Amino acid sequence: MTVGRYEDGVPGRSESFGEMLLGGLLDHAHALPPDRVGSALADAIVQIGGREVRILLQDYGQRNLVPLAGDGLEDGDPVPIDGSAAGRCFLTSRPVEVPVVEGVRVHVPLLDGGDQAGVLAVTLDAVDDDARRLLRRLAALGSDIIRTKNGYTDLFFRTRRGEAMSVAAEIQWSLLPPLAMTMPRVAVAGVLEPAYDVAGDSFDYALNGDVLHLAVIDAMGHGLDAATMATVTIGAYRHARRTSVELSEIYLFMDRAVAEQFALDHFVTAQMLRLDTGTGRLQWVNAGHPAPMLIREHRVVRRLDSPTTLPVGFGGDQPQVSEVALEPGDRILCFTDGLIEEHESGQEEFGEDQLINWVNQMDRADREVHAVARDLSHTLKRARGEATSDDATLLLVEWRG
Repeated sequence: MTVGRYEDGVPGRSESFGEMLLGGLLDHAHALPPDRVGSALADAIVQIGGREVRILLQDYGQRNLVPLAGDGLEDGDPVPIDGSAAGRCFLTSRPVEVPVVEGVRVHVPLLDGGDQAGVLAVTLDAVDDDARRLLRRLAALGSDIIRTKNGYTDLFFRTRRGEAMSVAAEIQWSLLPPLAMTMPRVAVAGVLEPAYDVAGDSFDYALNGDVLHLAVIDAMGHGLDAATMATVTIGAYRHARRTSVELSEIYLFMDRAVAEQFALDHFVTAQMLRLDTGTGRLQWVNAGHPAPMLIREHRVVRRLDSPTTLPVGFGGDQPQVSEVALEPGDRILCFTDGLIEEHESGQEEFGEDQLINWVNQMDRADREVHAVARDLSHTLKRARGEATSDDATLLLVEWRG
């Protein structure tokens, strides 16, 4: 098995053919019906000698890679992310090549803005740099087309849904940004549990120039009431953020929006952050959330304790903005209380100490943030006996410097 990055090389004999192949797919992409995207990509791969093409999309629980159905695509059972070649490609965001009797099975990540949508798998008689370059570019183009078409079809959603989903969870997933983003200076990854029944938890982020904006929220209650409150809160956050106001003013805007729409006893805990990706200056406001954790050299070094204000909706005073200077490679872990307050019947709460222990074990060098966030969430859920009576969300941010 070979793992590595497919680097851009000097144009070779396949460049003109590749231009024709990619151009033909791109020229017709705007008119492709969503259910023909996979087939069009498979047709292009056949032209370079590929066969047994599979487009594998991550399920909402982040446990399996599910094959997309379509003419020219191989069907079959979902592939577990843990312990498979396709899963290794997915977790590392790097191609994986596996020798097979009839040639080489190649797995290429489907990347879009650093978000890991899934994996393209194809069998070739042999692999050279020209084939690697074409597969990488076809995967990139295919991922972009899938992302674009996803806005007006249920096909990809249905493929990724591994079990029945509650109405509240449907609302929350439609509200979320991509689960991961990887850019030269910064990387972000988030996880929601329980994936198919989440209601009040949510997160949001946006990279505007050099500034990364983030928010993590936890609306009280369960079901549709919590999902509705989370929707209003995230909508208010985005509205205030897009007017370029300061963090403290963003809080006041969110607070007013929730107070005006819901009863006096309804509230949302929240955390809003701003990271200058040029300097590493991190600012945040805490409205009733657990303190974030600073991870340096792959160990938790401190909790980012700060003055807190009342949860959103309770009419708190203008909050104090806290600040810390990050070092290149630092990671910030934000999480909701459901991650640490869960407990098995008759047992103590899971607690922050156990969370810190697992972070120290799992945040190892050279692991992408989306892989760490996913493994951490799943490991914590197993440690809680698979029990999740409350939503549990984590958001992991890395400043690369």
